[in-house]
Amino acid sequence: MTTTRTFLATALFGCLFAGAAQAGSCPADKMVPDGKGQAMSSTPAEGVTDTIIATNDLAQQGIGINDRLFRLRRLVVQPGGVVPWHSHGDRPAIIYIISGQITEYASTCAVPIVHKAGEATAEMHATAHWWKNDSKQPVELLSADLFHKTTSDDHMM
Repeated sequence: MTTTRTFLATALFGCLFAGAAQAGSCPADKMVPDGKGQAMSSTPAEGVTDTIIATNDLAQQGIGINDRLFRLRRLVVQPGGVVPWHSHGDRPAIIYIISGQITEYASTCAVPIVHKAGEATAEMHATAHWWKNDSKQPVELLSADLFHKTTSDDHMM
């Protein structure tokens, strides 16, 4: 069962990243140094359902990554919902927008970034941001990340 889950999670992660459009990124002329872009928000999580679909303990995979889980989550952000400010300083991720449209406010971009269904975005070490659903429809996302096993909040954004 674990092998099947590992294979499915890896296959999904690879397909999402390889096959998805890479639109919805900061325009090159709007990229700025970290902290000079969109302002940090203190708005807490609101209207977000976060469901862990699968995890894989990488320490058991013989690849030398002993403190991480490969985690796949489904997030549903209701109209007006907010994914709160967070950093990917040590937790890379890839987000795939299944349905809807959502706006990202990143510390390294001078303008808000709109993400639409069918797009994927990589969240790297320089990414600190928050997201808001300004539409009238729920937005559904898949998030795959390398999550610290020692973090106490399994649903950390």
